[in-house]
Amino acid sequence: MVREQEKLRWRSRRGLLELDLLLERFLANHLETMSQEDIKIYDALLKLADKDFLDLVMGEMLPPDKDWETVLGKIRKA
Repeated sequence: MVREQEKLRWRSRRGLLELDLLLERFLANHLETMSQEDIKIYDALLKLADKDFLDLVMGEMLPPDKDWETVLGKIRKA
């Protein structure tokens, strides 16, 4: 589990400073308690281009899956 968390931390490093800072705070607050479903959703978010990911976090774009809102909400509040 620790190895998986470290991989998520590494993959969370982004090219956009705003997104990088949000994800860093999000992981500091939620990584230890994320469910497998949340990790699956977060992994899907990490596969997006930085601009699309930031647009989703900022609410400028609707997520393709309604279930993503839980994780996106946690990122927004981080």
